[in-house]
Amino acid sequence: MRGSTKGPVGVIGLGIMGSAMAANLVQSDFEVIGTDPVAERREELTRAGGTAVSTAGEVGRSCRHVVLALASEEALTSVCAELAASCAGGTIVLETGTLPLAAKEKHRSLLAEKGITLLDCTLSGTGAQARTRDLAVYASGDSAAIEEVRPVIDGFARVCYDLGEFGNGTKMKLVANLLVAIHNVAAAEAILLGTRSGLDPTTVVKVVADWAGGSRMLEARGPAMVNRTWDTATMKNSVWQKDVKLISQALKNAGCKAPLFSATIPIYAEAAAEHPEDDTAAVYAILERMAGKLPASQQ
Repeated sequence: MRGSTKGPVGVIGLGIMGSAMAANLVQSDFEVIGTDPVAERREELTRAGGTAVSTAGEVGRSCRHVVLALASEEALTSVCAELAASCAGGTIVLETGTLPLAAKEKHRSLLAEKGITLLDCTLSGTGAQARTRDLAVYASGDSAAIEEVRPVIDGFARVCYDLGEFGNGTKMKLVANLLVAIHNVAAAEAILLGTRSGLDPTTVVKVVADWAGGSRMLEARGPAMVNRTWDTATMKNSVWQKDVKLISQALKNAGCKAPLFSATIPIYAEAAAEHPEDDTAAVYAILERMAGKLPASQQ
């Protein structure tokens, strides 16, 4: 372990996002204690300078501040049960996943019975951005608790927004991800148009990203589309399907029509079927196949 001066901070879930947050916390001089069901991920934390343990309960017993980076509602249920049994009163838990708000509310109540505060702290940013500490945190819940954990958040994120009552973080995340869904497919469409029009795709990304037509998705995923490196995932298509469903439900609950988002759903479904473990930049391959061969006059 490095010569840590702050912490300890717990990180439970060491996948794409959790491992990046844990590594950045180590680099920010926090003592980091983490766990994940996958042994290889625990070993990666050790190599990064953290301390890997076997269970969420061990993390809870050691840390006043705990960051959750979990992929499913089932994982949240299991981890919160362990934390409820192991954490001391006054512990603050940052739930960073994109998960159903009803599940977060349920576990907030469960932990509150033990004197543990759960914050809804969703993240905006890709796995690649997480590695460079270029994340935005949409924090919601107890304002005093948010203020207490701001140094922790500053250790793995670029900015933190206090959005008020618990649940607003998740709501804001779904708003942001609706745009991510559209912009990602739009970036693929634009690059494909440029390529099939005879332009150099790398130049398309460089030039368009710099002006009014640009987006963070064009900047973040455009190079993967151009270089066909979507096998290095920062958001797997299989995982993204969860986000698509949550956005769709939020739109239904709010009575909102979203024709642009709706148009992306079948494209992401095909990407999940054909490239489940690849990055969502693989929508480029789906659009490319849909476009078919160039007309003979353009070949």
